[in-house]
Amino acid sequence: MRTLAISLWPVLLMAQTGDVIVPVKYHHTFSSAHPVVARLKPGSILRVKTLDAGGQNDKGERLSTSPNPLSGPFYVEGAEPGDAVTLHIRALRLTRDWGWTGFRLGLFSLSADYIEGIYSNRYRPDFLRPGRADLVRWNIDTKTRRVKLEDPVSKRAVLEFDAQPMLGCIGVAPPGDMAASSSISGAWGGNLDYNAIGEGATVHFPVFHPGALVFVGDGHALQADGEPVGTGIETAMEAEIEVGLRKKTGDRSLLTGPRLVNKNYMISIGSQPEFASSLDRALQMATTDMVRWLVSEGFEPWAAHLLIGMKGKYDVVTVAGSVGLRLPLEDVRMKPANR
Repeated sequence: MRTLAISLWPVLLMAQTGDVIVPVKYHHTFSSAHPVVARLKPGSILRVKTLDAGGQNDKGERLSTSPNPLSGPFYVEGAEPGDAVTLHIRALRLTRDWGWTGFRLGLFSLSADYIEGIYSNRYRPDFLRPGRADLVRWNIDTKTRRVKLEDPVSKRAVLEFDAQPMLGCIGVAPPGDMAASSSISGAWGGNLDYNAIGEGATVHFPVFHPGALVFVGDGHALQADGEPVGTGIETAMEAEIEVGLRKKTGDRSLLTGPRLVNKNYMISIGSQPEFASSLDRALQMATTDMVRWLVSEGFEPWAAHLLIGMKGKYDVVTVAGSVGLRLPLEDVRMKPANR
């Protein structure tokens, strides 16, 4: 595959299948103010390299600062406010043989009576990043797609697992002049940190600006539900994404936040910044959006309510942040029995 180095200034090019875009400037906000990196036609394939959350590339070189440097923005031809842009993740390639995580669960994940006796979060000063003593290294086998904690070594647990690559940051430029930090999420997507955003997933976002202005970054080789450590296994990646566009056609295309479809589920995401409000609010956002989604697909409102009530599955996307509501596609696709 060819590699395209993108300059600091606007480069309006048409990405062709086979090209890999390697930005030389990264951003820490989802914003319409950033110069466009590339223009993409709906149906085209975007191949782009991303840095880890600390700004290091596949060679371990630090090319940007933390947190969560973003590749983009990418302009989707024909996208206008009110439309929906779709990003189908065809592949996430692990391009580095190591990643890092925090050394212990975040205090936000634990009960207060336990925190007082918790072990120190100082593991090894300056081990993986200058000024940090709370990070541990995971080895990544990019061929077998397995991850293994390098050190320390447990006497009881085998801390080696199959990798499940995902994008922590994905979304579009938020409405108006807002420059949303790459640390938060909202209706535009952002730092969703949802482990369902992996290979085979299609994520839908509302369009707020011409071209949608798509950003991606913050690749994780593996992450538990909720990101309870405060990180996934942070590493560099190459993403292959098919870009689609759905023009507004009444309520059917109306989106108020991100939605996701994979081979098993349709998922509404109640997307909000962590610690902004309780998970109850995110659950309400996800549930309300799922009702609207089902009704727009032809379900009677009462049928939508009862389907969610019997078959809905809730995911804690981020601790004290977002919630996902999943419905099995096999149930959504069921046809009414003949009477």
